[in-house]
Amino acid sequence: MEIPQEIKKVLEKLEKNKIEAYLVGGCVRDLIRKKKPKDWDIATNAKPEKIQKIFEKSFSNNKFGTVTVLTDSSDDSLKAIEITPFRIEKEYKDKRHPEIIEWAKTIEEDLSRRDFTINSIALSSNLEFKDPYNGREDIGKKVIKAVRDPQERFFEDALRMMRAVRFACVLGFKIEKKTEKAIKENSKSLSIISKERIKEELEKIIMSDKAYEGIELLRKLNLLEHIIPELLESYQVEQNKHHIYDCYKHSLFSLKYATEQDYNKYVRFASLLHDIGKPRVKEGEGVNSTFYNHEIVGAKMVKKILERLKFSKKEIKKIVTLVRYHLFYYNVDEVSESSVRKLVSRAGLKNMDELLQVRMSDRIGSGVPKAEPYKLRHLRYVIEKVSQDPISAKMLKVSGQDVINILKIKPGPKVGQVLEILLKEVLLDPSKNEENLLKKEIERLGKISEKDLLELSKKAKKERIEIETKRDKMTKRKYWVT
Repeated sequence: MEIPQEIKKVLEKLEKNKIEAYLVGGCVRDLIRKKKPKDWDIATNAKPEKIQKIFEKSFSNNKFGTVTVLTDSSDDSLKAIEITPFRIEKEYKDKRHPEIIEWAKTIEEDLSRRDFTINSIALSSNLEFKDPYNGREDIGKKVIKAVRDPQERFFEDALRMMRAVRFACVLGFKIEKKTEKAIKENSKSLSIISKERIKEELEKIIMSDKAYEGIELLRKLNLLEHIIPELLESYQVEQNKHHIYDCYKHSLFSLKYATEQDYNKYVRFASLLHDIGKPRVKEGEGVNSTFYNHEIVGAKMVKKILERLKFSKKEIKKIVTLVRYHLFYYNVDEVSESSVRKLVSRAGLKNMDELLQVRMSDRIGSGVPKAEPYKLRHLRYVIEKVSQDPISAKMLKVSGQDVINILKIKPGPKVGQVLEILLKEVLLDPSKNEENLLKKEIERLGKISEKDLLELSKKAKKERIEIETKRDKMTKRKYWVT
């Protein structure tokens, strides 16, 4: 175990002032596992005021008495080192935050209030351990075990139940039976925890290498029903002849593939939730059952789920878009470049790579052997080909200001009508997206009566809607094509 010089200096400075000091928590666990710690925490028997007198570059403004010591290290993990007095906590009335915090006299008292044995180990500057709950042994066994009575630990802080799952996923450990039993018995307590904290833990589980196992563990421990109960609706819901797994397993295997490919969090969440609408639209049973419009219903459900879990507007928009359009139909011989432009227009060019990743995760989750068959590779080629084509009025080589200048009119409905007509023409024939050609067309349209111009713009808009509707109907008929 190698302790960085910056940490050694802090420990030595405390000890020179006759203060007990130990490394505690995750950094000790990581050192034992021969992993580089992401941050460093020190526990001491000194009060915050005394700590701050010893370290000039420090600050403290929290009820736990934690003092943050700033260093000149170039390593981000060593720039801010937290030193906290030994403490004990009492009366967790909201099952999250202690009502009473008292300074403890010994490191053993401090370790007794911590969550799991693997996090309840202290290490001195001379590399001597304080390990009253055999945390090192549990690290060796790869076991997550609550400190002392698991019932008490989860009664104090219900979020610890999700943390147990997160540690199991991130570290590749298993939860000890007694701790697991206590989680099941206290799972309802998770419902009173703030959605922000639940979202934070869920995201860490999803971004771990064992996200698939993590979601299934949340289900088995009765925690998933307090996080994404909608996902449980798909449990053991059988699919048709084009799937070898039920809806729930299909979603997990889709997430598993997205994890193995190291896709980003948007793709991972979308892969897990892309078929969440299926149970609500299912018609029939057996090999010929159908799930028409499940992508539309699912997108609405996902929006509500993510809003409930306090995801940001940006995150919600991205994931909902991926779910809504994951079922696009594409066959090399049947779908034109115009149809691809429509897909890009609806889903957004910036989302296309991730949309294809969700589709590939969906394919593997369905049990097919190949993630990206020829037609998906061909679609990627066509998307790149049409990516320079206009898919909104903003991508035309002329602007609303050009319309105003050429026709010598004031801003108003007429400007939008002209752009609507130009966009339709360019969508059908991208070669027309040339500044001079479009300016000539503006001049021509300017000579048309207001009544005829309005009718032309309505017709252009109607034609776009008809194409979209036709595509959606095709999707409904061939929704199973992956």
